[in-house]
Amino acid sequence: MLGDEYLNNVLIKGEISNYKHHYTGHLYFTLKDENSLIKCIMFKSYAEKMKFEPKDGMKVVIFGTVSVFERDGIYQIYCKTMQEDGIGNLYLKYEELKNKLEKEGLFNESHKKKIPFMPKIIGVLTSNTGAVIRDIINVSTRRNPNVYIRLLPVPVQGEGAALKIANAIKIMNEKKLADVIILARGRGIFRGFVAI
Repeated sequence: MLGDEYLNNVLIKGEISNYKHHYTGHLYFTLKDENSLIKCIMFKSYAEKMKFEPKDGMKVVIFGTVSVFERDGIYQIYCKTMQEDGIGNLYLKYEELKNKLEKEGLFNESHKKKIPFMPKIIGVLTSNTGAVIRDIINVSTRRNPNVYIRLLPVPVQGEGAALKIANAIKIMNEKKLADVIILARGRGIFRGFVAI
């Protein structure tokens, strides 16, 4: 399958997220649209030929090869060229919402609470079927063996997810079930911390 001529020459348009310019010179990022995403890498030898620095929210057209990263068993694109294609719609929607909430004063410092240095109980809102919960447990208990993880399963994408997440946060707060909450979605999409 990977010898397929079509997989060796793909042209894809999408929006950059999780962009990282590694110290080795390689570029790592995710390319996404409204429905899907794929991890991408551009090696230094190709990245040096670009005339712009990519960034999150940028809409681009890339040319490259689809292959499997064997260690993780996931498909990704090895990019050979990248061209700018404007600012992505997802990024514009994000900025629009951020500006609206900022005007409502929801980001004011007076609303923020300090996150405890060593929380005793971490509440986790995420899907109970994804790998993200295992990652959170592994990292949290490695850094603080005495921490207690309390999972409240919620859908983190799809229709109705926002309301269910809001209700889960309300339950955690009202019942004082945790010192902090981690709201997490896997595949590098979203991770957030809330002091309660």
